[in-house]
Amino acid sequence: MTTTEPAANQFRPQLVFDDPAAERRHLLDALSRAFWHFSALGFDEGIAGIITVRDPEHADTFWTNPIDIPFGHMSPGKLIRSHGPTGDTLEGEGVVNLAAFAIHAEIHAARPDTQAVIHLHTDYGRAYSSLGRLLEPLTQDHTAFFEDHVLFDEFTGIVFDRSEAKRIAATLGPRKGVILQNHGLVSVAESLEAAVWWFTAFDTCCHISLLAEAAGTPTLLDEEVARLTARQIGTHQVGYASARRLLARALPSPRPAD
Repeated sequence: MTTTEPAANQFRPQLVFDDPAAERRHLLDALSRAFWHFSALGFDEGIAGIITVRDPEHADTFWTNPIDIPFGHMSPGKLIRSHGPTGDTLEGEGVVNLAAFAIHAEIHAARPDTQAVIHLHTDYGRAYSSLGRLLEPLTQDHTAFFEDHVLFDEFTGIVFDRSEAKRIAATLGPRKGVILQNHGLVSVAESLEAAVWWFTAFDTCCHISLLAEAAGTPTLLDEEVARLTARQIGTHQVGYASARRLLARALPSPRPAD
């Protein structure tokens, strides 16, 4: 018998915790590994870039990176917990990038299903965002974002105004990603792991699109085929399973000698 959908037992199930403290330890370890992963990809640039993860007990607070710690040097003890409505640091040492955090806090508020939000300044994501259009279904991997990402085309400078952050969250809606025109990419997911995979794949698809369009006129997938493939590879289970492999091999950057 053939099927168009992946078998549910094909993937290791997502970890479920009865103890919030145990879940928090897992999240902080995974979040540190996410920063190591993105550091290895070269996605750590200056003070730009942020990942936020909802605390398992305090739903309006989020674990994130202090603005002055390089991604490759992150560890659970260096992460901070910030208050969604204000951005104030509630736990840990350091301050958050308030402009980036404003966007994330409003996305989290609009999307209670979302555990993690990721926005990093990548070469391919920024280049593609300047085109002012959605990704087209060029390859199998692109279909994970077919009809599941959106364009926010109002660039007005650095986002300190929460009203603009609210508009970004409203534009994103229920989707897994948004292209911020002339700015870059944002991915969201119901688990940190899946958000890591979607951001990684989002940027890769931007890279492939730029290469394909520079080489000629790409052939697009049929829309019905793209929708079918999206149901096969665009699920949370696929994102979660794919990222577990990435995070398992992530390593911190060597620290410079004192």
